[in-house]
Amino acid sequence: VAKDLGLQLLELGDRGFQIVSEGRTQYFALHGKTGHLVTAERIDREQLCRLVEKCVLRCELIVEGEM
Repeated sequence: VAKDLGLQLLELGDRGFQIVSEGRTQYFALHGKTGHLVTAERIDREQLCRLVEKCVLRCELIVEGEM
């Protein structure tokens, strides 16, 4: 994420960020040491997308401060 935004890794922590996804479960997290977007917990595709062939989880990353 830091690389995609053109930020240094330390800048991400200083700015503050929020990951927003649909529903109550937070499936993604931002790894503090690497700046990578990772899964926050194991994702069970069969439970989430029972009858759907293409399973998509959407999320938005909101970074505070000027870009």
